[in-house]
Amino acid sequence: MLKYIIKRILMLIPVLIGVSIIVFLIMRVFSPDPAPIVLGQHATQEAQEAWRQAIGLNDPIYLQYWHYLKGALTGDLGTSYYTKIPVVKEIMARFPATIELAVVAIILASLFGILIGVVSAVKKNSIFDNAGMLLALIGVSMPIFWLGILLIILFSGTLHWLPSNGRIDPLLQPAHVTGFYLIDSLIAGDSGDFVDALRHLVLPAAALAMYSMAIITRMTRSSMLDTLGQDFIRTARAKGIAEGRVIFRHALRNGLIPIVTVIGLQLGSLLGGAVLTETVFSWPGIGAYTVTCILKSDFPVVQGVVLLVAAIFVLMNLIVDVIYAFLDPRIKYAKKEV
Repeated sequence: MLKYIIKRILMLIPVLIGVSIIVFLIMRVFSPDPAPIVLGQHATQEAQEAWRQAIGLNDPIYLQYWHYLKGALTGDLGTSYYTKIPVVKEIMARFPATIELAVVAIILASLFGILIGVVSAVKKNSIFDNAGMLLALIGVSMPIFWLGILLIILFSGTLHWLPSNGRIDPLLQPAHVTGFYLIDSLIAGDSGDFVDALRHLVLPAAALAMYSMAIITRMTRSSMLDTLGQDFIRTARAKGIAEGRVIFRHALRNGLIPIVTVIGLQLGSLLGGAVLTETVFSWPGIGAYTVTCILKSDFPVVQGVVLLVAAIFVLMNLIVDVIYAFLDPRIKYAKKEV
């Protein structure tokens, strides 16, 4: 197992290098010239040329990439063209907000998705099954931004139950320990900040979780239907084991592998793809920030975020593979003997 993990970690290096090359070329070839955007439309050609020369944009593209790669290998992803702050600091200042949103969303999606999927499989072709599949169809079909707008209109604009934007009330001053407001408020023992941060999190997390919940529901139902038809399930029922234990202890546990795969991939996609949700709810994460940087041609920030997202996807795949071995003892990653 350890050798397999080390091998997968080493495979992360060429993947990230390939991703960095692609995003580097795309930003340089297809993005507009950042000089007039950074300096302003009224900047002279001489000033723009001097700025490009100062940050190395006039160097050959292979030399620009080489300088970028050398810095990235030492943890230096460059400096934002606009804020003059290192990209690593810019990302780390906003990434906790995205992680908090994505983790809460995947927890909601997993709990409701697995529950609805199990009920749909056990009550196959019943009204519960039809309702669950209809909900899954709606979740897959409805755009996130549209669902977010509907939630804002209903729960914020009409019922006035929940706030519609931000992470916490601007008048509150939450403690800054980890960057995760829910955890920081618990550490500080401030129940008011915790409740307010949780209220701000409900709507964006619900909107972000809907699509993932639909995917998990479908996969759970399919996996459970396959498992419930196996011989060991019939044997367990013949022994008089309680139905609840048969479903959750035997069937669900044996059907978890494809479900875990979906959950892991969905978490990776939520961390990197919460752009629309963060934009609709004015959530101060890296998604909305990256869109702004793309429009401004802030090359270093966009490259840094893409590398981070790629690393998250690869690591999530590794974590899922390791979890497989714990869920199913038959899965071994050691090299087979000849």
